[in-house]
Amino acid sequence: MFLPPPRARRGAALTLVFAGVLATGAAAGAWSADARDGRKPTDARGASRTAARSAASAIGTGGVPRPLDHRTVEAAAERAERDGKSGSQAAADEITRSGDRWSAVYSAREYEGFARALDGAYVGVGLSARRGGQGRTEVDSVRPGSPADRAGIRPGDRLRAIDGAAVDGRPVTEVVARLRGDAGTGTPGAAAPGSPVRLGLQRGGRSWDRTVLRERLSTESVAVERLPGEGPGAMTVTRIKVDSFTKGTGERVRRAARSAGRGEGVLLDLRGNSGGLVAEAVTAASAFLDGGLVATYDVHGSQRALEAAPGGVTRPPLVVLVDGGTMSAGELVAGALQDRGRAVVVGTPTFGKGSVQMPTRLADGSVAELTVGHYRTPAGRAVDERGIVPDLVVHGDAERRARTVLSGLGGGS
Repeated sequence: MFLPPPRARRGAALTLVFAGVLATGAAAGAWSADARDGRKPTDARGASRTAARSAASAIGTGGVPRPLDHRTVEAAAERAERDGKSGSQAAADEITRSGDRWSAVYSAREYEGFARALDGAYVGVGLSARRGGQGRTEVDSVRPGSPADRAGIRPGDRLRAIDGAAVDGRPVTEVVARLRGDAGTGTPGAAAPGSPVRLGLQRGGRSWDRTVLRERLSTESVAVERLPGEGPGAMTVTRIKVDSFTKGTGERVRRAARSAGRGEGVLLDLRGNSGGLVAEAVTAASAFLDGGLVATYDVHGSQRALEAAPGGVTRPPLVVLVDGGTMSAGELVAGALQDRGRAVVVGTPTFGKGSVQMPTRLADGSVAELTVGHYRTPAGRAVDERGIVPDLVVHGDAERRARTVLSGLGGGS
């Protein structure tokens, strides 16, 4: 999700929202921490896309949303407030009537949480949760050096309670919110670094309670790995896995691209990429381009362009991996590198989110994200509802095929 800082007002920042129909809890969990419920990320996003289409069909708009101006939404919210009703609910009703599946209304807290996550940091204890058997909540992973790690918590431990409240049967997103202190407990200083949280844990037959202090932790959106060649004469590959485009992601991709040695290839893995900041996506594309067009977009009919900075690495052969969970910013980068002839795209067709939203802050502090236009690839291809079709469609072991393609590109260079 592409979201501006909470202080931004309408027109102050360009945003591309990848899934406005995501349920509040699911969105909060996805951005607050690495919440998991046993499904692969692509499964969850596919469900969101299906829900979006079903909602639009139920509205009966024929898939063509009624144009929605921010003034209409603001006026509806103001009328509701004067009548003693919820302004944010009135704004949401206007969006529903419009048939726009990507516009949405977020509470001030939700919006602030999204912005913090996009800034590359969150406050928490450093563990991710998953739903286990019989409705139990289990620790899925523990961040090294985090409060949870120092407290001796390990993957597989059962999480029984948070601050005395049992968590069995509760949605993983609610568990994450309680770990972060965002669950409306009323505790002064909740969600602040240094605030305590008491965890009830179980490992085998042993049960215990442990109080840990929350810390401000940075998100890790980029993972870089150097893979040796498979077999005699095979190419060494620098794999750059990008989960989302949070603050600083573009520069980390640039450094990783420059680290590839002569005769090596680069595998840019955007599978499951959930989107992020526009500027970071452009910087990431710039890492492999020597200037030129990355994308065009329109805002209320006015055409604009996103340009790559000069000086990117154009020497190593490049393959981009995508799938149905590659969204928004991930699609923008993949489409740019494909159209510019810089990369071969391998995998399955991407999600198809290419609409442009801008924020409007309502009187009650909530924020409405309203569609104002769409973006296109350098060749003029629309992405919304179409996605990026790979040069090589692979439904099986896409990474293995991608490395084969890389070796072929290196051999022909």
